[in-house]
Amino acid sequence: MDEATCIEIRDLTMMYGKRVIMRDLSFDVRRGEIFVVMGGSGSGKSTLLKHLIGLKRPAEGTILFEGEDFGAADDEARRGILRRIGVTYQNGALWSGLTLAENVALPLEEFTTLGAEAVAEVVSLKLALVGLRGFEPLYPAEISGGMRKRASLARAIALDPEVLFFDEPSSGLDPITASRLDDLILRIRGSFGTTIVVVSHDLASISKIADRALFLDIEQKTMTALGSPADLRTNPPSEEVHRFLTRSSGDRDTPASEHPPARTYPT
Repeated sequence: MDEATCIEIRDLTMMYGKRVIMRDLSFDVRRGEIFVVMGGSGSGKSTLLKHLIGLKRPAEGTILFEGEDFGAADDEARRGILRRIGVTYQNGALWSGLTLAENVALPLEEFTTLGAEAVAEVVSLKLALVGLRGFEPLYPAEISGGMRKRASLARAIALDPEVLFFDEPSSGLDPITASRLDDLILRIRGSFGTTIVVVSHDLASISKIADRALFLDIEQKTMTALGSPADLRTNPPSEEVHRFLTRSSGDRDTPASEHPPARTYPT
């Protein structure tokens, strides 16, 4: 395993029942990079995230976290891996009956032996890092969608994870709020060197934060591009990648067959 590699995916096939979602996925996530998984609706982006965080086991292939096979790990080893990662979900996934402070405290109470006073100090620090100082006693329903996303991020970084996973962080946010969340993601990586994996279809966000991006092609059911967004826009390997990266922000995920090819791509 290369010292610069954090996560290795080798020959991964994802399935629901007998239906293949994606096959033959092989790529690495490097330490300290922001790695984006992109593709149209239904391409398997969120399913891949579930595999990467251990919620779903591969039909075929392996996922190695720091050289350890996540899918084959026993309960103790999986718990050790989960202790080193943080996850934010598309809807925030905060517990509605708990305050923001109580939500952020959950992983600290689950994975550490810190006392109540120490937990409260860490909670206040993490909420301050995401711009929510003073909001500790509020409930998720009492704050905006953007604030809920940031509260979810505070919970995800409670244990100072080595890797952070985001599922569509800009979903449901206005452009200004989404851009501020992107700034926060960049600041966390810059301050702590955290490896960050983001599932996204948002072009503005992908262009702003991604060091490298992986494209999942829904028609071919496999990955068809990997590189920096700028390079993939300049030298797209396929019409589908070109269309995805050059569409206007208001475009829907229109099937490629409805867009006549405008150029020739390598085979």
